[in-house]
Amino acid sequence: MSNRPKILCLAGSLRRDSFNKKLVKVAMAAAQEAGAETTYIDLKDYPMPIYDGDIEAESGIPENAQKLKKIMKEHHGLLIASPEYNSSVSAALKNFIDWTSRPEKGEKNIEVFIGKVAGIMACSPGALGGLRGLVTLRSILGNIACVVVPEQHAISKVAEAFTEDGKLKDDKDQQAVAKIAKRVTQLTKAIIESEMVAKTS
Repeated sequence: MSNRPKILCLAGSLRRDSFNKKLVKVAMAAAQEAGAETTYIDLKDYPMPIYDGDIEAESGIPENAQKLKKIMKEHHGLLIASPEYNSSVSAALKNFIDWTSRPEKGEKNIEVFIGKVAGIMACSPGALGGLRGLVTLRSILGNIACVVVPEQHAISKVAEAFTEDGKLKDDKDQQAVAKIAKRVTQLTKAIIESEMVAKTS
């Protein structure tokens, strides 16, 4: 068993040119530098209906939610860039969480989230950089048994924040995002190593 962390990276935006998609890719690169194996997914590639208990009862969990759950089971950690919509998380991000938290036969509730190490960040054209949405996201993830690292970062005036090739212009922003990614990588690695020791003892 490898102790190399596998980290899933995503943004809570569907927009093609989303700044949060750019932001999570900055974090993803930092996680790779820290020794993680990373996977990027775009929620736009996995369209799903709004969570509806009647749909689940009548036809089960949608195919794309099943695909996302399979991907999540293959990863130890999460890096999420979350846009702020009306002082909270986006509908797309909440719907992703709602569907993937649902159990299939033989599973527990929230099984694919339990014990996942998560790092969160945001960017926005507004003055607070999406910070209010991170409060909601941290609460949601903590309540579904994720370990959310204390570091987080929100970038304001985001239209001016990136270079043409998708990098952050400000070194302080770059360092803050990298710190989140490295902390997720390090903590995830420590958990994997602890589990390996427990299995052999």
